[in-house]
Amino acid sequence: MTAPRRVVRATPAFFEDLDRQLRASRGSDGEPGVGDFQAFELLRIVDRFAERFDDLPAAVAGRDDYRLLVIDGVLFPAIAVVGQLFGDGAVELVQLDIETSTE
Repeated sequence: MTAPRRVVRATPAFFEDLDRQLRASRGSDGEPGVGDFQAFELLRIVDRFAERFDDLPAAVAGRDDYRLLVIDGVLFPAIAVVGQLFGDGAVELVQLDIETSTE
């Protein structure tokens, strides 16, 4: 039997990380912006945490309530997200790191 799908919430800190790392909108050079991330990457991240939280590695030693997801992005070379499990069974996305350089 598979685990039930968890509720996933993104925290203000997650969106602050997003805003700090990307432009508000796509640049004239074609570099993706915040909206592009939300359209192409965020739903994939939410789905992974919702469906596979227990399978992800611990993000903090000795704290099974923090898990780390590292994925290849659609628009970015790599994306790392930390999610924290709460008592109500929901996962909150608390940290975001985006690798924007291909060099």
